[in-house]
This record gives sequence, C-alpha cells and structure tokens, in this order.
Amino acid sequence: MSSDRVRSPALTSFVVASRYMPVYVALLLLLIVASIWAPATLSGVAVRGIAPYGAVLGLAALGQMLVIMTGGIDLSVPGTMSLAAVIMVGVGDGSNENIWIAIATAIAVAALIGLVNGLLIGGLKLNALITTLAVGLIVAGVVNRYASTFPVQSRVPPGLSDWISTRVFGVSPVFWTGVGLTIVLIVGLRYTAVGRRFQAVGANPVASRVVGVQVNLNQILVYVVAAVFYAIAGVALAGLLRNPGVGAGTTYLLGPIAAVVIGGASLTGGLASPLSTFVAALFLTGLNQMLRVMGLPTSLQFVVFGLVIIGGMLVSGDRIIRGVEQLLRERRRPGDPHTRTVPGPT
Repeated sequence: MSSDRVRSPALTSFVVASRYMPVYVALLLLLIVASIWAPATLSGVAVRGIAPYGAVLGLAALGQMLVIMTGGIDLSVPGTMSLAAVIMVGVGDGSNENIWIAIATAIAVAALIGLVNGLLIGGLKLNALITTLAVGLIVAGVVNRYASTFPVQSRVPPGLSDWISTRVFGVSPVFWTGVGLTIVLIVGLRYTAVGRRFQAVGANPVASRVVGVQVNLNQILVYVVAAVFYAIAGVALAGLLRNPGVGAGTTYLLGPIAAVVIGGASLTGGLASPLSTFVAALFLTGLNQMLRVMGLPTSLQFVVFGLVIIGGMLVSGDRIIRGVEQLLRERRRPGDPHTRTVPGPT
C-alpha cells in the first residue's frame, strides 16, 4: 500500500474537521476581546447568568441543525418555543404536582407541530421555508388565544424555576441538560446505524432512496425530533423567565439558524457537528452579553450581529471544504498515479 493511500484517510478527516474550526477561533477571539474591553463579561456571576440562556439557544439550534442536515429549514421555532412556555404556565397552573404533566403536554404538542411540518414537507414536498413560516404563524395565533384563558400574571410551577435556579458545578442544570443532549446527538449520529443512515439521507437523498432507505420517513421524523428540542428549550426558557409571555420565543427565529451556520454545518445537507453548533450558540450568547456590557446601543448590536452572521457565511463549512480541497489539488504532483484527490462531502 502506498504512503499516499495511508495518508488519504487522515487528509479526509482533516478536510472534514476543518469546516468546524471557525467557531472555535471565533470563541477564542471573543474571550480575548472581552478580557480587554469588557472583562465584566467573563466574571463568574456573568458566566453563570448567561450559561443557561446559551444552553436554551443551543437546544433550539440542535433541533434546527437536524432539519438543516436534511437540506431543509424550520421557521416555526419561535412559535413552538412560545407555546411550550405558555403550556408550562397554563397546564402547570402554578402547582408543582403538575410539572411533569405540563412538560409532557408541551413536548407532545410540539411533536404534533413537528409532525404537521414533516408531513407537509417530507410527505407532500412543499417548500420548507414557506411551510414552516406558515405553520409558525398558525402556532403564534394559538399561543395568543391559549394565553388569554389564564391571568396575565400567572407563573410556571415554582418547582421548575427553583430547580433551574440551583447550581450544579456552579452552573444552572439547564446548561448541563444542553450538554447532555449534545452528547446524545454526537453518539447517535456517529455511532448508530440510524444516525449514519440519517446523515446519508441528508447528504444524498437520491442515492439513499436507491439503496432502500425511506427518505420521506426520515424527513418527516426529523421535524418531529427537532420540535421536541424546541419544546425542551421552551420549557427551560419558561423556568428562567418564571412568567413567560406570548412572545417568549420570538427572539429565537434567526439565532438558531446563525448558530448552525457558524457551527460549520453544510447548508446543502448531510454534514453538521452537534458540539460545534452548541459552542456556536454559547458564542452568540456571550457576544450579546459583551455588547451589552460595552454599552453599545441596540441598533449597533443588531449591526454587529448581522456582520457576524455574514462573516459566518463567508467562512461557512462548505466554503472551507472547497478551499481546502482546492489547496490539496494544487499541491498534487502532476502525473503521479498513486495520488488521490481527497473526497469531499456528497
């Protein structure tokens, strides 16, 4: 076996891994900038304060990541999170005895929303962008109607907010919940047949269909699983806010998408990293906190966030892959029959 053939798997691994590097570089730069111009951002109190909110964004981003891995997109995230949050108020009815009933109801309703999205997109082949936007608007209407059936000052069961306020290794359990679900996705996608089959469907649905994989079923189920992640994020957000309003999830429309993009996912489907996506969510939350500490006006905060998202697109995983492959092709020795081009993602 030639040395080129020995090195090829390593080069392939390097090419694939390179797509996820920008988010870690961005996080390092954020830490450096914050330590110089906004050191209060890195204080223990600040970190403990933003960690659960970063985890909430991370949970929503993980669900969005699964959808994007199939080549789709989900704009019903804010509505689903808001509905899960108000269900914790309505079904919870301020009683600790109703916590698990409320959580189960929130997850079940969210799964139903995901099923509707999945059937319309994976079953009827409707456009994902328009379909999820429409479903999100319908859900927002349901949220407003449902929230009007109980007093405005109603709160989630105190047991939920008390649990979220506790500290596990100095951080809210919400953060560790996000970490745990990230690990579950890493293991599921990398080491299980279902996970590998799911990635194959996202990378090349035509080839997957040829070998007998039920592409439509996978596309339907991914919206259901993603909606469950949104529900968990909505429940956690309700506990953090204690008295969530009908617009509790409104700010989570573009944030999860930005986290997935900055995390290096392939926007054409197939490749994504749960860990990089979760880290990207923490980066965006930390960036938001730093801008607040620096006292930037809200208008400038929007400008900075827009520039960060554009920067994420410029150094997206797909562009990095193409750049690395081009560099490797240029370094090939002309006329060497043993040199193989490093395969890229399909």
